[in-house]
Amino acid sequence: MNAREFARHIDHTLLRPDATDKDVLLLCDEAVEYGFASACVASCWAGLAKKRLGDTGVNTCCVVGFPFGSGASYAKSSEAWAAVDAGADEIDVVMNFGYLKTGLIEEVKRELSSVVAVAQGATVKVIVETCYLTDEEKVLAARLVKGSGANFVKTSTGYGPKGATVEDVRLIAREVPGIKIKASGGIRTFDDAKKFLDAGASRIGASSGPAIMKGFH
Repeated sequence: MNAREFARHIDHTLLRPDATDKDVLLLCDEAVEYGFASACVASCWAGLAKKRLGDTGVNTCCVVGFPFGSGASYAKSSEAWAAVDAGADEIDVVMNFGYLKTGLIEEVKRELSSVVAVAQGATVKVIVETCYLTDEEKVLAARLVKGSGANFVKTSTGYGPKGATVEDVRLIAREVPGIKIKASGGIRTFDDAKKFLDAGASRIGASSGPAIMKGFH
Protein backbone atom coordinates (compact mmCIF):
# COMPACT_ATOMS: atom_id res chain seq x y z
CA MET A 1 0.00 0.00 0.00
CA ASN A 2 1.10 3.57 -0.51
CA ALA A 3 1.76 6.06 2.29
CA ARG A 4 -1.75 7.55 2.24
CA GLU A 5 -3.34 4.12 2.44
CA PHE A 6 -1.04 3.17 5.30
CA ALA A 7 -1.94 6.34 7.20
CA ARG A 8 -5.62 5.38 7.06
CA HIS A 9 -4.82 2.57 9.49
CA ILE A 10 -3.58 4.94 12.22
CA ASP A 11 -5.49 6.63 15.04
CA HIS A 12 -3.35 9.66 15.89
CA THR A 13 -3.60 9.84 19.66
CA LEU A 14 -3.23 12.41 22.44
CA LEU A 15 -4.36 11.19 25.87
CA ARG A 16 -1.99 12.97 28.23
CA PRO A 17 -3.98 14.35 31.18
CA ASP A 18 -2.23 17.72 30.82
CA ALA A 19 -3.12 18.15 27.15
CA THR A 20 -4.49 21.61 26.37
CA ASP A 21 -6.89 22.84 23.70
CA LYS A 22 -3.91 23.95 21.60
CA ASP A 23 -2.42 20.46 21.84
CA VAL A 24 -5.71 18.93 20.69
CA LEU A 25 -5.99 21.32 17.75
CA LEU A 26 -2.42 20.53 16.69
CA LEU A 27 -3.20 16.81 16.87
CA CYS A 28 -6.23 17.33 14.63
CA ASP A 29 -4.22 19.36 12.13
CA GLU A 30 -1.55 16.66 11.99
CA ALA A 31 -4.23 13.99 11.49
CA VAL A 32 -5.60 15.91 8.52
CA GLU A 33 -2.13 16.59 7.10
CA TYR A 34 -1.19 12.91 7.07
CA GLY A 35 -4.67 11.54 6.38
CA PHE A 36 -4.94 9.40 9.51
CA ALA A 37 -8.10 7.42 10.27
CA SER A 38 -8.87 9.50 13.35
CA ALA A 39 -7.67 11.90 15.97
CA CYS A 40 -8.13 10.20 19.35
CA VAL A 41 -8.65 12.42 22.40
CA ALA A 42 -10.24 12.47 25.84
CA SER A 43 -14.03 12.74 25.72
CA CYS A 44 -13.99 16.31 27.10
CA TRP A 45 -12.39 17.42 23.83
CA ALA A 46 -14.93 15.72 21.53
CA GLY A 47 -16.67 18.92 20.46
CA LEU A 48 -13.44 20.83 19.88
CA ALA A 49 -11.92 18.02 17.82
CA LYS A 50 -15.07 17.51 15.76
CA LYS A 51 -15.27 21.22 14.97
CA ARG A 52 -11.64 21.27 13.87
CA LEU A 53 -11.86 18.10 11.79
CA GLY A 54 -15.18 18.97 10.16
CA ASP A 55 -15.63 17.21 6.84
CA THR A 56 -11.93 16.41 6.31
CA GLY A 57 -12.56 12.66 6.33
CA VAL A 58 -10.64 12.23 9.59
CA ASN A 59 -12.84 10.86 12.36
CA THR A 60 -13.12 12.15 15.90
CA CYS A 61 -12.30 9.31 18.32
CA CYS A 62 -12.81 9.55 22.09
CA VAL A 63 -11.78 7.28 24.94
CA VAL A 64 -14.32 6.25 27.58
CA GLY A 65 -13.67 4.84 31.06
CA PHE A 66 -10.02 5.60 30.43
CA PRO A 67 -7.52 4.36 31.46
CA PHE A 68 -8.63 1.79 34.06
CA GLY A 69 -12.12 0.73 32.98
CA SER A 70 -13.23 0.34 36.58
CA GLY A 71 -15.83 3.09 36.85
CA ALA A 72 -19.54 2.42 37.25
CA SER A 73 -21.18 0.98 34.16
CA TYR A 74 -23.75 3.77 33.94
CA ALA A 75 -20.92 6.32 34.07
CA LYS A 76 -19.24 4.71 31.08
CA SER A 77 -22.47 4.64 29.13
CA SER A 78 -23.13 8.28 30.00
CA GLU A 79 -19.63 9.28 28.93
CA ALA A 80 -19.99 7.42 25.65
CA TRP A 81 -23.36 9.05 24.99
CA ALA A 82 -21.98 12.52 25.77
CA ALA A 83 -18.99 12.00 23.47
CA VAL A 84 -21.17 10.91 20.57
CA ASP A 85 -23.59 13.75 21.24
CA ALA A 86 -20.66 16.16 21.03
CA GLY A 87 -19.58 14.73 17.69
CA ALA A 88 -17.44 11.65 18.28
CA ASP A 89 -17.45 9.20 15.37
CA GLU A 90 -15.57 6.50 17.27
CA ILE A 91 -15.51 5.37 20.91
CA ASP A 92 -12.61 3.50 22.52
CA VAL A 93 -14.02 2.13 25.80
CA VAL A 94 -11.97 0.31 28.43
CA MET A 95 -13.42 -3.05 29.43
CA ASN A 96 -13.76 -3.72 33.15
CA PHE A 97 -11.03 -6.35 33.06
CA GLY A 98 -11.25 -6.69 36.85
CA TYR A 99 -14.78 -7.99 36.30
CA LEU A 100 -13.48 -10.27 33.55
CA LYS A 101 -10.79 -11.74 35.79
CA THR A 102 -13.32 -12.17 38.62
CA GLY A 103 -15.62 -14.12 36.35
CA LEU A 104 -18.42 -11.53 36.28
CA ILE A 105 -19.02 -12.23 32.62
CA GLU A 106 -22.68 -11.19 32.49
CA GLU A 107 -21.77 -7.80 33.96
CA VAL A 108 -19.11 -7.34 31.27
CA LYS A 109 -21.61 -8.30 28.58
CA ARG A 110 -24.23 -5.85 29.86
CA GLU A 111 -21.77 -3.00 30.09
CA LEU A 112 -20.40 -3.48 26.58
CA SER A 113 -23.86 -3.88 25.08
CA SER A 114 -24.97 -0.67 26.79
CA VAL A 115 -22.04 1.31 25.41
CA VAL A 116 -22.64 -0.06 21.92
CA ALA A 117 -26.33 0.91 22.18
CA VAL A 118 -25.72 4.49 23.30
CA ALA A 119 -23.01 4.93 20.66
CA GLN A 120 -25.84 5.04 18.11
CA GLY A 121 -23.85 3.56 15.25
CA ALA A 122 -20.49 5.13 16.06
CA THR A 123 -17.57 2.74 15.72
CA VAL A 124 -16.85 1.11 19.10
CA LYS A 125 -13.45 -0.29 20.03
CA VAL A 126 -13.07 -2.12 23.34
CA ILE A 127 -9.73 -1.90 25.15
CA VAL A 128 -9.04 -5.16 26.98
CA GLU A 129 -5.56 -4.34 28.39
CA THR A 130 -3.92 -7.59 27.36
CA CYS A 131 -0.92 -7.15 29.68
CA TYR A 132 -3.12 -8.07 32.65
CA LEU A 133 -4.73 -11.12 31.01
CA THR A 134 -3.80 -14.74 30.47
CA ASP A 135 -4.04 -16.05 26.91
CA GLU A 136 -7.33 -17.72 27.83
CA GLU A 137 -8.67 -14.42 29.18
CA LYS A 138 -7.50 -12.53 26.07
CA VAL A 139 -9.49 -14.88 23.87
CA LEU A 140 -12.54 -14.68 26.16
CA ALA A 141 -12.34 -10.89 26.19
CA ALA A 142 -12.18 -10.75 22.41
CA ARG A 143 -15.16 -13.10 22.09
CA LEU A 144 -17.16 -10.90 24.46
CA VAL A 145 -16.26 -7.84 22.40
CA LYS A 146 -17.39 -9.56 19.22
CA GLY A 147 -20.61 -10.73 20.87
CA SER A 148 -21.44 -7.23 22.08
CA GLY A 149 -21.63 -5.84 18.57
CA ALA A 150 -18.55 -3.65 19.04
CA ASN A 151 -16.38 -3.21 15.97
CA PHE A 152 -12.85 -3.70 17.32
CA VAL A 153 -10.94 -5.27 20.17
CA LYS A 154 -8.06 -2.98 21.19
CA THR A 155 -5.02 -4.36 22.96
CA SER A 156 -3.94 -1.65 25.37
CA THR A 157 -4.40 1.79 26.88
CA GLY A 158 -0.70 2.60 26.87
CA TYR A 159 -0.95 3.14 30.63
CA GLY A 160 -0.41 -0.48 31.68
CA PRO A 161 3.01 -2.04 32.36
CA LYS A 162 3.17 -3.36 28.80
CA GLY A 163 1.63 -2.35 25.48
CA ALA A 164 0.69 -4.27 22.37
CA THR A 165 2.53 -7.42 21.33
CA VAL A 166 2.53 -9.09 17.95
CA GLU A 167 1.84 -12.41 19.69
CA ASP A 168 -1.38 -11.07 21.22
CA VAL A 169 -2.60 -9.76 17.88
CA ARG A 170 -1.88 -13.12 16.24
CA LEU A 171 -3.62 -14.98 19.08
CA ILE A 172 -6.81 -12.92 18.81
CA ALA A 173 -6.81 -13.01 15.01
CA ARG A 174 -6.47 -16.81 15.08
CA GLU A 175 -8.91 -17.60 17.89
CA VAL A 176 -11.61 -14.98 17.24
CA PRO A 177 -11.94 -14.73 13.46
CA GLY A 178 -13.98 -11.82 12.17
CA ILE A 179 -13.18 -9.34 14.95
CA LYS A 180 -11.15 -6.31 13.91
CA ILE A 181 -8.08 -5.60 16.01
CA LYS A 182 -6.55 -2.29 17.04
CA ALA A 183 -3.00 -2.57 18.34
CA SER A 184 -1.86 0.21 20.64
CA GLY A 185 0.73 0.91 23.29
CA GLY A 186 4.41 1.43 22.51
CA ILE A 187 4.12 1.54 18.71
CA ARG A 188 6.48 4.33 17.64
CA THR A 189 8.08 3.44 14.30
CA PHE A 190 6.95 2.48 10.81
CA ASP A 191 8.53 -0.97 11.17
CA ASP A 192 6.65 -1.53 14.44
CA ALA A 193 3.33 -0.49 12.90
CA LYS A 194 3.85 -2.65 9.83
CA LYS A 195 4.57 -5.71 11.99
CA PHE A 196 1.24 -5.30 13.74
CA LEU A 197 -0.70 -4.82 10.51
CA ASP A 198 1.01 -7.88 9.03
CA ALA A 199 0.04 -9.85 12.16
CA GLY A 200 -3.65 -9.13 11.68
CA ALA A 201 -4.36 -5.67 13.13
CA SER A 202 -6.38 -3.30 10.98
CA ARG A 203 -5.88 -0.18 13.11
CA ILE A 204 -2.89 1.20 14.99
CA GLY A 205 -3.18 3.55 17.97
CA ALA A 206 -0.13 5.76 18.38
CA SER A 207 0.90 9.15 19.66
CA SER A 208 3.81 9.03 17.21
CA GLY A 209 1.78 9.08 14.00
CA PRO A 210 3.90 11.65 12.15
CA ALA A 211 7.13 9.88 13.15
CA ILE A 212 5.70 6.58 11.92
CA MET A 213 4.82 8.11 8.56
CA LYS A 214 8.19 9.83 8.18
CA GLY A 215 9.70 6.35 8.40
CA PHE A 216 7.40 4.94 5.67
CA HIS A 217 9.31 2.89 3.13
